[in-house]
Amino acid sequence: MSISRRIEQYIKTLLERHSVLEIQRSELADVFQCVPSQINYVLSTRFTPSQGYLVESRRGGGGYLRIVKLIWLDGVGADVQNAYGNINMKIEQSEAEGLLRRLKDEEIITIREYHMLRAIVDRSTLPINLPERDIVRAKVLQAALAAISRNDVK
Repeated sequence: MSISRRIEQYIKTLLERHSVLEIQRSELADVFQCVPSQINYVLSTRFTPSQGYLVESRRGGGGYLRIVKLIWLDGVGADVQNAYGNINMKIEQSEAEGLLRRLKDEEIITIREYHMLRAIVDRSTLPINLPERDIVRAKVLQAALAAISRNDVK
């Protein structure tokens, strides 16, 4: 089994016990006798929001990591995961509005959240030229959906 696979399995085992894991990058690297960049690689490729995880990282001092298992299990979580997966590298304003409308109609987000997110991803709020504007819009929506799915924040 590759070191990346072993690191992934180790983290997933810890997350089975707790939906939130706090650990230092250097400690994890010591356990697997690897460089911290190997840990970064595993986190960036195998612990992404689309795979059901949110990784918060702080550099320096061994590199503190917080890994949160997102809620994708119930009906609402599955809908959010599906919506997240439908956001490509970029998304046009009309597509974003349609996605947000669907999330509101299915009561996954509140009317207030709908209006707030709509304002955030509006072209007038993102004074950037295309195609960068559509890329930024996609990133913002992905971050919002990941935040909605956190189970460590009430």
